Amino acid sequence: MKALMFGWEFPPHILGGLGTASYGLTKGMALQPDMQITFVIPKPHGDEDQSFLKIVGACNVPIVWKDVSWEHVDYRIGRQMHPDEFFHYRNNIRYDFRRIGTNELGCVDFSGRYPNNLLEEISNYEAVASVIAHAGNYDIIHSHDWLTYPAGIFAKQITGKPLIIHVHATDFDRSRGNVNPEVYYIEKRGMDAADHIITVSNLTRNIVIEKYHQHPAKVTTVHNAVSPLEGADEFTKTKRKDKIVTFLGRITMQKGPEYFVEAAHRVLEKTQGVRFVMAGSGDMMNQMIHLAAKRNIADKFHFTGFLRGRQVHEMLAESDVYIMPSVSEPFGISPLEAMQVGTPTIVSKQSGCAEILNNAIKIDYWDIDAMADAIYSIVKYPAMYKNLREQGRDEVNRITWEAAGLRVRAIYDKVMSY
Repeated sequence: MKALMFGWEFPPHILGGLGTASYGLTKGMALQPDMQITFVIPKPHGDEDQSFLKIVGACNVPIVWKDVSWEHVDYRIGRQMHPDEFFHYRNNIRYDFRRIGTNELGCVDFSGRYPNNLLEEISNYEAVASVIAHAGNYDIIHSHDWLTYPAGIFAKQITGKPLIIHVHATDFDRSRGNVNPEVYYIEKRGMDAADHIITVSNLTRNIVIEKYHQHPAKVTTVHNAVSPLEGADEFTKTKRKDKIVTFLGRITMQKGPEYFVEAAHRVLEKTQGVRFVMAGSGDMMNQMIHLAAKRNIADKFHFTGFLRGRQVHEMLAESDVYIMPSVSEPFGISPLEAMQVGTPTIVSKQSGCAEILNNAIKIDYWDIDAMADAIYSIVKYPAMYKNLREQGRDEVNRITWEAAGLRVRAIYDKVMSY
């Protein structure tokens, strides 16, 4: 089974949960002996793990024919793509994309991020997808998140192969309902064109059915999982008197950071032996700094900035409580990562992971008093802390990407049997 997957980010260079989920799912699927995955991202860095799949950088695929030598191609991109592969792609340019700005190789210089001209990059990525689709032989097309839906649709049109779209989030989640019509159009068009839709939770599945008017039989939930953490016991807490409660994620309205700050204020009205950490970055960071100051708890609050790789697990392990107060979270992998290192976890009921976790405390994101009570109970009652720590770790270690991969493969087989 040869799958052509379109994604937007891949570890170790990630900006959110999409890259983490893409890595975990593909690695889990690669355990199936006949599974061959080609994973396209806008701009690889060359240090991605390709032991279980093939990474293709859209920035290295020519869309405009340029007269360049083998030696120059090798000099420019040889560390990421063999020149013979480059020329194979160049021989499969079938459309006139000269309207798109390209470099001397005929390639698009993608940012590899989420720039201000994101819609332009999505369109350029779609052009690259046409070349890749013409150049290869695949059994199925799989597009991760809305940014890659146009690429998946074009590849389906070219190859005639089934298209699976994977909904990791919708604009209803990201915007608290203030939906961008251009983004909604791309999402809706992708869902309409798909042969099947995978959602990361039943919460997201219901949004897809109700807000995007998709038939329920066309939409299947495959919950995310968490990659095994090697050396989990190496992550330990520093001996200290104060307890640490952590929020880790993008500091944006979707993640509910203001509810975390308000809950912190409630806790600190009852006890002073607790410190709060907000780890991450986002457009609401300055607002949260000011809110902490307004509530007179700035001396108990720490802002770390964006964390990546081992830093994430170190911060989670250092914490006595992890909390994810998201307003609308399609899944949320970070609570599972916290539980892996034995950190008791509180999640909002408005999150997909709440559907599969039994050993995490679940609260409504807006219920600041319940959130504060849960934090207080964990940091003040050792028996509760110990139970959540041990039971949570045991539970999360049974939630595997291999199982998720088998469910996705069953969807592949079903769609290809039509």
